[in-house]
Amino acid sequence: MQRPGQDMFDYDAAFSRNIGWVTEAEQAILRGKRIAIAGMGGVGGSHLLTLTRLGIGAFNLADFDRFEIQNFNRQAGAGLSHIDQPKVEVMSAMARDINPELDLRCFPAGVDEDNLAEFLDGVDLYVDSLDFFALDIRNKVFAACAQRGIPAVTAAPLGMGAALLVFMPGAMTYEEYFRMAGHDEEEQALRFMLGLAPARLQLSYLADDTRVDFNARKGPSTPMACELCAGFAGTYALKILLQRGAVPVAPRGIHFDAYRNRLSTTWRPGGNDNPLQRLGLFVARRMVMAKAAASPPAAPRARAVERILDLARWAPSGDNEQPWRLQIVADDHVVVHAHDTRDWCVYDLDGSSSQLAVGALLENVAIAASAEGMAVSCERRPDTPDNAPQFDLRLRTDPAIEAHPLLPFVRARTTQRRPLSTRPLSAAQKRALEEAVGEGYRVLWLEGGERRSMAGLLFRSAHIRLTTPEGYEVHRRNIEWGARFSEDRLPELALGVDWLTRRVMRWALGSWRRVQNLNRFAAGTWLPRLQMDLLTGLRCAAHFVIVAERPLDSVQACVDGGRAMQRFWLEATRQNLQFQPEMTPLIFARYAATGVDFTVVEKERELARRVANDLAGLLGADTDPRCRVYMGRVGFGPTPTSRSVRPPLETLLVDGGE
Repeated sequence: MQRPGQDMFDYDAAFSRNIGWVTEAEQAILRGKRIAIAGMGGVGGSHLLTLTRLGIGAFNLADFDRFEIQNFNRQAGAGLSHIDQPKVEVMSAMARDINPELDLRCFPAGVDEDNLAEFLDGVDLYVDSLDFFALDIRNKVFAACAQRGIPAVTAAPLGMGAALLVFMPGAMTYEEYFRMAGHDEEEQALRFMLGLAPARLQLSYLADDTRVDFNARKGPSTPMACELCAGFAGTYALKILLQRGAVPVAPRGIHFDAYRNRLSTTWRPGGNDNPLQRLGLFVARRMVMAKAAASPPAAPRARAVERILDLARWAPSGDNEQPWRLQIVADDHVVVHAHDTRDWCVYDLDGSSSQLAVGALLENVAIAASAEGMAVSCERRPDTPDNAPQFDLRLRTDPAIEAHPLLPFVRARTTQRRPLSTRPLSAAQKRALEEAVGEGYRVLWLEGGERRSMAGLLFRSAHIRLTTPEGYEVHRRNIEWGARFSEDRLPELALGVDWLTRRVMRWALGSWRRVQNLNRFAAGTWLPRLQMDLLTGLRCAAHFVIVAERPLDSVQACVDGGRAMQRFWLEATRQNLQFQPEMTPLIFARYAATGVDFTVVEKERELARRVANDLAGLLGADTDPRCRVYMGRVGFGPTPTSRSVRPPLETLLVDGGE
């Protein structure tokens, strides 16, 4: 029976652009080959289409699954028109749309022990595309291939790369390499992962390891990795079927990682019984055990108000303090219970730092609500004190509301404390940032020679931070040592200093006496000030100061300033700029201007007065210290690999009695 459009099809013309890399005779050989592919999902669909375009003439295809929306990021056949359709049927149709002459044998119930012999009947090559955790049937398929003398290829998507193993007749078998027999499913999963990628190139850039869950049989995957797998498998299918070129047969393997710009050829004699593999398995088991105690990722939230708050909680705050708790009164009513840290934090003695953070939270709420087609009104409860203000947020549906342009950047916004490029900002970037703060605010830029002056000021101001007992108490409390991420503090790896400086800092912050002795006898402030203040002050595109038209002389003024700051920060993220607050000179200058005795150390109070004068010289004497909202630096550079995160929303929620 002729298929629609088959009269228009000509095999030689369709695959003529292969000729040159293969000969006409070799193309004819490929046309006569049959390949079995088990799994039409993550990599299987891409394998099928790639091999079809290579000119393979026949396939045995197996998959029992149907397409769902979770497949959209990586599976070749996943799309709205294919939701809930059998993967085998969809991919067969897509392949036949390329070559209507294909000889396809489909196994819509998947491959199992009962149909395994039929699935491999007449097959010249098996390409493994089973789900990572389909370990039992994978073991059986590879065993059957070895018994029948069928070459087998597996290409696994790992991060943004692909790992390839080839098992040839007469060489090391799948079982001899992976050593699966006698082990439970979790151990087999570890052995499969480590055996696929002994080089483990992908691990260094895994952004969120909570998404790798062996117990739940889930893990992240990228479309780039799946396409790389198809290229890998297609290339080695060609080499095997045409008997051309060297093929790295197990125990050799290849791992290419595009993100790392790395190609690794591995050799593990004995497979997973190799001493290096046994050591790797030991480490992997310990990691899995440690992760088992961690909280799993939260399930999708059904209520719009919860989705809004879940995103809004990613607002910035000093040292990740998060000075708020949230009360859901109704689906359209939230109360923000704010507080400040003036009772213990030297950087918040007038509460303004916490109030700026609350403003950032409220701006996030408004931006997050736009994703739900909702507008937000905000009103402070007049009977609440300045150090613990409360805000009523009312949500209402508004058909005119569209998703805010800054919405995608709420979670991505973060702090980069390491040196950046000195490439200047473009006029368009500066204009976008200036427009982001909104009416009532302006942005002062410090570039060129002024950037160097600001770096020197930051270096001098940091002496106050590092030599006062009040600063020590904050730093002792707000750094989470040994951490890459922290839910309620600054993680050690985000501090922006080298390993030696981190070790010295951790030891010194064990007691105030250690800090005093280090500063007195070993110039203890120099290393951190050089790395955290001077170098970063020099290495950036520009420093900025957001200035309000009117003084921040009330809680509401500070909150409004925080909203402007958040828009600026999110716009910087949108512009692919890295960002770091530089608030301590601003804070100490404000204390000096208002006569706040923020420390018992007189010479540091005097230094704060000099910092205030220097800052006035840089910003202009007519710039009222009370109008300075926020100061920081921006520039071009890599996204930080360590950052403060946020605790689950549930830990921030309170009831009406709290």
